[in-house]
Amino acid sequence: MIKVKTFATPIKIFATMRELHDLDAQVETFLREEGADKVFSMSDATTVGENGETIGLVRSVAYRTPD
Repeated sequence: MIKVKTFATPIKIFATMRELHDLDAQVETFLREEGADKVFSMSDATTVGENGETIGLVRSVAYRTPD
């Protein structure tokens, strides 16, 4: 079965690399727990604040699990 899951994380100045590593780990753990056997796509989009600054990240993953 093909499924899509979306993850979100806030982005704080000077902590971006740690936050990205944490998001990667969260996605990896989720896919393992779901038993995903194939990832079709993974994309990131930023969210912005009132002044156009990046304040968050949304990651969408399309994956397959065995039926």
